[in-house]
Amino acid sequence: MQSMLFVMAILGCGEGDAPCREVDVVQTQYQSEAACLAASEDQLLRRDDILFPQVVAQCRRADARPRLLRGEDVLSPDGGALPEAPLRHAAAARPAQPGT
Repeated sequence: MQSMLFVMAILGCGEGDAPCREVDVVQTQYQSEAACLAASEDQLLRRDDILFPQVVAQCRRADARPRLLRGEDVLSPDGGALPEAPLRHAAAARPAQPGT
């Protein structure tokens, strides 16, 4: 049985229906989706140099193609909910830093 590895993509998102842009992929590969999601908050906190209204982490299988996300699809900084599918792999958004 082949083990599934997961990677974490860091995306910069605008507002509304503008597509998010993949700005980095974390070099670490995770043994499970849960491990990837657990590491996402720490990774997002390290990304204070990305100048987008929202920065999100998206965990996906290492062999999967990136999924298109739009600004309206991600968790808002005020706690709005993520859609159930197909975006269940998106982690919480980090709001833009003050003054950006």
